[in-house]
Amino acid sequence: MALPKVGNLAPAFSLADQDGNTVSLKDFKGKKGVVLYFYPRASTPGCTMQACGLRDVYGELDTLGYQVLGISFDPVNKIKKFHDKYELNFPLLSDEDHAIIDKYGCWQLKKFMGKENMGTVRTTFIIGQDGRLLKIMDKFKTKSHHETLMVVLDELSNA
Repeated sequence: MALPKVGNLAPAFSLADQDGNTVSLKDFKGKKGVVLYFYPRASTPGCTMQACGLRDVYGELDTLGYQVLGISFDPVNKIKKFHDKYELNFPLLSDEDHAIIDKYGCWQLKKFMGKENMGTVRTTFIIGQDGRLLKIMDKFKTKSHHETLMVVLDELSNA
């Protein structure tokens, strides 16, 4: 499935977070926006680096009015361990059947070490107050994802 387009409504979802609570996109109406990021697997080096970077700038994101949500196809118990181990300050959501990952066009054929398999392509969506996609980030370095995100949000606020 292709990535949704900027300007389109973000696909709705309701998924379990690390504590088993249901979190829906509509829960964040009234926030300036949502930073929704899809990551391949909890507790892998790249995903850990990305999550910890977002954790470290979460205060700034919150001040700007943005809620961060991370989605992977890991089961709730795995994201709970990941969330607690790295003291993440935003919800991680479990999409075990990858239905939402697919709706956002992030479930794709990937190549890794000469092997091909289906998996989550690391992508970040910035969703506005009206539920529309403001920006799609699919080209960034994992290590500096949070810095790139802050630049993008600054550009959006000055547009």
